[in-house]
Amino acid sequence: MEKFMTMEFLPELFVGSAGDIAAQILVYWGQFKMSVVVPFVFIFMYINLAMSIMMLIEKVYMAAVVSINKLIGGKPEKRYKCDPFEEDVELGSSVYPMVVIQVPMFNELEVYQLSIGAACRLSWPSDRIVIQVLDDSTDPVIKDLVLKECQSWQSKGVNVRYQVRDNRKGYKAGALKEGLKRPYADCEYVVIFDADFQPELDFLTRTIPFLHHNPQLGLVQARWKFGKITPL
Repeated sequence: MEKFMTMEFLPELFVGSAGDIAAQILVYWGQFKMSVVVPFVFIFMYINLAMSIMMLIEKVYMAAVVSINKLIGGKPEKRYKCDPFEEDVELGSSVYPMVVIQVPMFNELEVYQLSIGAACRLSWPSDRIVIQVLDDSTDPVIKDLVLKECQSWQSKGVNVRYQVRDNRKGYKAGALKEGLKRPYADCEYVVIFDADFQPELDFLTRTIPFLHHNPQLGLVQARWKFGKITPL
């Protein structure tokens, strides 16, 4: 029976007693590891080492850039002119540039009130600002809530516009692009808040002067942090 099993069902390379077959398997497995597994492990090790060195170089480089910037560059307020806009009795609010604020949304049930409210409360002349709520929501209940929130702020004299479109091409980026095609979006500066952003009241008065007084700048990015949201 033992001879039948070894001769008929096992490959020719593994012929003999059970102990001999096990020994042969160990020998071939050792040869396989030495010729295939070990080189693969070494290659993987060298790749990992190279990536670690690249990450180390990047961290050292970034640390050097930050250190040099702090020692030489100083704060942005020292490098760029950012004087606040001065009030003028004759010119009135026209000394402030026109600003459009875009707030793209998509079924933002938990944050739509906070986000719209934060944008509508910003310190800026009401006749020099347009707030676009770009709603791509697919839930009709949420769309109705967002619309009513915009209407509530409109009744308070805030120039907030509720905008929808018949497709979601480009998703939120597409909504932003579509918003700039509207006639009332022909403003000097565009401010973009995501649906969960809650800017401070003085956000515009602190950021717009950098762009207004420094034509060489094309973008001002502000710091933001995560906040705790209480589900409705």
